[in-house]
Amino acid sequence: MTDPQRIADIVLDAERRRTPITPLTRRYPFLDMDTAYKAQAIVVEHRLQAGERLIGAKLGMTSAVKRRALGIDEPVYGRLTAGMAVPLGEPIRLDELINPRAEPEIAFVLGRRIDGPTTVAEVLRATDAVLAAVEIVDTRYAAAFRPADSVADNAGAARVVLGALPRRPDDLEELSVLGCVFRHRGGIDTAAGGAAMGHPAAALAWLATVLAARGEVLEEGTVVLTGGLTASVPLRTHSLVTAEFDGLGSIAVRAV
Repeated sequence: MTDPQRIADIVLDAERRRTPITPLTRRYPFLDMDTAYKAQAIVVEHRLQAGERLIGAKLGMTSAVKRRALGIDEPVYGRLTAGMAVPLGEPIRLDELINPRAEPEIAFVLGRRIDGPTTVAEVLRATDAVLAAVEIVDTRYAAAFRPADSVADNAGAARVVLGALPRRPDDLEELSVLGCVFRHRGGIDTAAGGAAMGHPAAALAWLATVLAARGEVLEEGTVVLTGGLTASVPLRTHSLVTAEFDGLGSIAVRAV
């Protein structure tokens, strides 16, 4: 059986040295999702022991198109810690990362605890605020990787920038059709909230249900990134990306 501690040590060493590595599943072909999540927990615990605190969770591979292309059945999730949060307007420091990519997302902040399987309607009732977000994902891998690799790597969680216009769900149009325009060096992409599992609250409901099966809960105040609405784009020195959301304002992210 693959040792989660060994897997976590490899990921942490790559992050510390900021050097990409061969995907873990090439070295450990029998690495399964359960072991990968155990390794992820060790990686996150390392951050907490260094003085950070847990602030939320992020979803990955919430696009059905992406999942079909990869031949997988369900999304993955990772954890967000305080050190990953970048204040709006501050640049992203590339010297702290390996292979950063940016993508626009819809974020939820929970106003009350969700402690079991739930529904879209219940998620919306439990939500204190919906926010625009840009996530900076940063894989440690030098080549194409599999879902278990992503999970062990904390689903690529690296940085997140949240918008400054929190809105109650009832104050917004239907979130599945809430539009997003993502501008970057390569052009302009458009998407709607439904790109994340048909509805961003459905992505959060999936997460709550999976965590409940593991005996975990989503606490009040938790921030949840519900998955990229467009393809991610690479960040290079002096890159500037902007994400504009209907009703949620815009975010500009600059890399230095």
